[in-house]
Amino acid sequence: MSTFLFATLDAGGNLPPALLIGAELMRSGHSVRFMGHPAQSDAVRATGADFVPYRSAVPMTPTVELPALRDITMMLSVFTDAGIGRDVVTEARRDPPDLLVIDCLLFGALGAAAKEGLAYVSLVHSFYAFFDGPFRRNPISVLARLKGLGPRQVLEGADLVLVCADPDLDPAGRSRRSGNVVWAGAAVDVTAPATPPAHPHVLVSLSTTAFPGQPEVLQRILDAVADLPIDVTVTTGPAVDPGRLSAPPNVAVHRYIPHTEVMPHCSAVLGHGGHATTMRALAHGLPMLIVPMHPMLDQPMIGKVVQEAGAGLVLGRRSSGAQIAEALMTILDTDSYAAAAGAIGERLRAAGGARTGALLLEGLVERAAA
Repeated sequence: MSTFLFATLDAGGNLPPALLIGAELMRSGHSVRFMGHPAQSDAVRATGADFVPYRSAVPMTPTVELPALRDITMMLSVFTDAGIGRDVVTEARRDPPDLLVIDCLLFGALGAAAKEGLAYVSLVHSFYAFFDGPFRRNPISVLARLKGLGPRQVLEGADLVLVCADPDLDPAGRSRRSGNVVWAGAAVDVTAPATPPAHPHVLVSLSTTAFPGQPEVLQRILDAVADLPIDVTVTTGPAVDPGRLSAPPNVAVHRYIPHTEVMPHCSAVLGHGGHATTMRALAHGLPMLIVPMHPMLDQPMIGKVVQEAGAGLVLGRRSSGAQIAEALMTILDTDSYAAAAGAIGERLRAAGGARTGALLLEGLVERAAA
């Protein structure tokens, strides 16, 4: 039996791939524990893994909408947090794991692990093409680079860069980069395609993380679908109070309902382009309308990739209600979108990204022991 220590952060869709890989490791008899922000405790413990909260982390408020400059400042502080780095190193010294698996956004922890000479893996939970492309050029990464903690700088010492993305969708995966970058496939907990109902049913979800203008975009979507011949389920997450929204009769609004319960009975998904939600929808074979909520994150790239694959359409977050309604009905009325999403879904389910990721981590530990 081997021991694995995962270091993560409370940033929404970054956690599910790590949890799924951790669950696969535990099914194989390994010991798994997570370090993270206190708010992540319940989600981690629900998988059976142990949880150790950070004690020295800077404050993080992902569900509170912030002005753009404060949002950038908070992300930079968290990503380069020396306190998280110290906590991870301290925990690794207190109870040494066979392998340390660190979220790719925790530059401070990645840098601390490299400085201490620890064996570690960087877990990339979206397209590597984004992480090694536009993300490296945004203000957060530029400022991190000035601290010696840029994305490429902290990955140089990693034993493995584990990319939890479909290599056929990830623009970087198509070139199958060599070196320490390896694609496991998208980590999704989906075993069968959705069974769309006779009367179209659409899931709307714009992330559990707060983005500027999110309530206004949600309300515009609700107004747009009011006269459409469809049923709609909306999940707002902790970032938006459902009481702020006015829903028409064909819409049910929930602060939280597991997407694993809703997607199997949907016809399509309207999302923000977050990697976790998008891959889960596609794994169900569901076509998508993607409305990216943050220009500096992976959402625009993911939306573009889904549209180019023929599995959905992309609209800007300032799109009118009429544009939203037209795009949604185009997706529902055009068979090619569901067909393309269905083909992608078959590939994602067959790839078994979480299991493949676990096997790659196991193999790394075995080679180190040998």
